[in-house]
Amino acid sequence: MVKAIHLVRHGHHALLGKKLCGRMPGVDLDDCGREQMWRCAELMTPPPDAIQSSPQPRTRQSASLLAAQFDLPIEIVGAADEIDVGSWTGVGFADLARDPRWRTWNEQRGTARPPGGESMGELQRRIVRHIEALRDDPSDTIAIVSHAEPIRAALLYYLNRSLDDFLSVEVEPASISTLLVWPDRISIRDINRQVPA
Repeated sequence: MVKAIHLVRHGHHALLGKKLCGRMPGVDLDDCGREQMWRCAELMTPPPDAIQSSPQPRTRQSASLLAAQFDLPIEIVGAADEIDVGSWTGVGFADLARDPRWRTWNEQRGTARPPGGESMGELQRRIVRHIEALRDDPSDTIAIVSHAEPIRAALLYYLNRSLDDFLSVEVEPASISTLLVWPDRISIRDINRQVPA
């Protein structure tokens, strides 16, 4: 039987598109995000028999809404955590646009890194290592609730594309991207399936 791994981005929050939250504390889902995650469960086929979550509050809240519908516990997984953006954590995008390092980061994701933070390569290695280890997990379908950058990094790896192509992969809030785990490979079934507006 083929194992499925759903990579689920957390739902909407009030700072989305305004600040680079990273691992900033106190970022919670808003009403829109809670509604998105409630509806996200309806799109999850096959349904999960295990749910994992990044440690961040917005992902744990999103995972809790899924877990309530599937009557499952949540496992907190550090490998699914948001990228560490270092001193950019909590900075507004308008301010970041004036920082030349921000432009370099967005043009050279494969080699640049946020000041004091984690590179996309480091992020990709930790999330892919975790996904590959799930081959031995007894669950048939696993939902990993994470963030845009870890999900992008994983998808780019399985697409065999450069990290510099990160903008070519859309990962919207409450979207589902599904991997299929075969005995000899992992393939992508869906990218960025979204709840209806």
